[in-house]
Formats: sequence, structure tokens, C-alpha cells
Amino acid sequence: MNIIGPDALVFGVDDVAACSQYLTDYGLTHVGGGRFEALDGTSIILAHKDDPALPPPLGTASMLRKTIYGVADRASLDKIAIELASDRDVKRLDDGSLETMDDLGFVLGFQVTVRRPLDLPAEAVNAPEAHNRPVNHVAVDEDAKALPRTLSHVVYFVPDAVKAEAFYVQRLGFRCTDRLLGAGPFLQPGGTIDHHTLFLIQTPPFMQGCEHFTFHMGGPTELMQAGTRFVNKGYQSFWGPGRHKMGSNWFWYFNSPLGCHVEYDADMDLHDATWTARAVPMSADASQLFLFQQRDKWAPGGPPPGAAGAGERH
Repeated sequence: MNIIGPDALVFGVDDVAACSQYLTDYGLTHVGGGRFEALDGTSIILAHKDDPALPPPLGTASMLRKTIYGVADRASLDKIAIELASDRDVKRLDDGSLETMDDLGFVLGFQVTVRRPLDLPAEAVNAPEAHNRPVNHVAVDEDAKALPRTLSHVVYFVPDAVKAEAFYVQRLGFRCTDRLLGAGPFLQPGGTIDHHTLFLIQTPPFMQGCEHFTFHMGGPTELMQAGTRFVNKGYQSFWGPGRHKMGSNWFWYFNSPLGCHVEYDADMDLHDATWTARAVPMSADASQLFLFQQRDKWAPGGPPPGAAGAGERH
């Protein structure tokens, strides 16, 4: 099944105004209604939690109501409908998309993808004898745009990671690219070579829901600039910046009013069917290659007391 990845996530929230401001400050564009888009048209969709048009909640504190996957074409959509209708209700909505539910109660949508092609360069890096950035081209621009390009992945807390994985692998054609033992699998659908678009983490049932979602940035510098601007607007950093081991993607996570964490990521590994999945025990060391810590002050503030003129001599 040619599933590309998540086109949109739908949330039913307590404070629509606060969540709208958050997504705008994060870098998404409000295009009308409750839709906030990245550069390629993938999006987060907001509504008040009591909106009757929303799918039902999970019954936990999670505000995620629906994950909408983009597929390559109508044939893929029809194939998914036939496969899933064999043992569950599959609705055809007025817009032509499908709506159903996975084996753990997460509401899923499927539609012909809305993703627009992007003609944007990746970040260029110079190294000795490998000059990928033009001569006299300065890499650092404090005023450069740093906007989310595409919806990268979503992470679910699930009460039964084995059962959840079996559904996505056996019924929808996802495959495991790597596994954190004691947590769960990183899953990749058939229509992408991104390391993962879904990660499952085993938790107690009361925690079921969305742990975080993230959008790809153009490179680590964009991630660092976007994250720094976000911090400067008053949003609270939760984890990062740093770089993961599984997937190799740079990361920076933030607290949010959407009932989950929200991440920037960049430079994720790409894997095809020849890749052999790794499996390592879950730990802090397994999840991050390195973690940066901000330092407010890194240089002396002047000569020590009683050493007038030392600054001029040195």
C-alpha cells in the first residue's frame, strides 16, 4: 500500500486561541478555519474539544482525535478500504477520504496526499576538500527564514505495542526500521524512505495518546534557529537540542498546550528495503548521541577587580 506518511493530525483542544498562537509561533501558516500548514501543505488541524464534528476522544487525557495519512493515488486508497473493511467499519467521507480505527482505538484517516513538491535546497556544509557551499557564501544569517517543511512523524503512547505494531505491519504494510527494546518499534510505511513516520512506545493504558509530533526542517541550522526563536518567545524547552541515534535526526522538543510535546527535527536517515533493523535496550544513551546545553555567558566580562587596564593589555 503506497502510504506516504501523515498528511495531518487533528486535535480537540481546551484553548483554541492558545493552541493557534502556539502553532503560528512554531512556524506553521494559518490558512483558514483550524488548519495550520507547513510549506508542503501537511498540517495540524485544531477544533475545540466539544466540537461535534470531531471524532470521539480516546478516553484519556490525549487531545489527538485523528491521524490522517496521505497515500499516493486513488488505487492505494481503494486497496486500504478493501483491506480494512474486512473486519471494521470504514467510512467514505464527503471529501473522498476514508475514516476508520486501528486495533487500539486511534482514529485514522486516509486520503490522496495533499503534499506539494518543494523546490528548496538542503543545508550545505563545507569540509576540507569537500566544499558544498559556494565560495564567499556566508552560512550564518540571523534573519534567515526557518519554517517547517513537512510533517515528519507522530509518536503514540500505546498500552499494547505488540498488538499495535501487528496492525500497522500486517494490515497497512508498514515495516520496522529499528526497535528500542522495552519501548517499541520505529515504523515506516511503504511510500517513503524516511526512517520512521510512526513510533510506538509501550505505556500504561491511562497514558494512551500522542506523545509528540514533529515537522522536518531544512537542516540543523534551521532547527537551531527556529528553536531559539521559539524559546525567545517564551515557550518552554522540554528536551534538546540534540541528535538521536535511531534515525540520526536532530531534535528539539517543547512543551505545548496541545496535550503533547512538539518537536523540530532535521536530517533524518533514509532507509530502503535492504536495511536491517537494529534493536537496542531503551535508555537515555540509546536515544541520543549528544545533547546541547545552552550557556548564557561564555566569555569573561572584563578585567578582574583591581586590574584596571588589563583588558587593553590583552
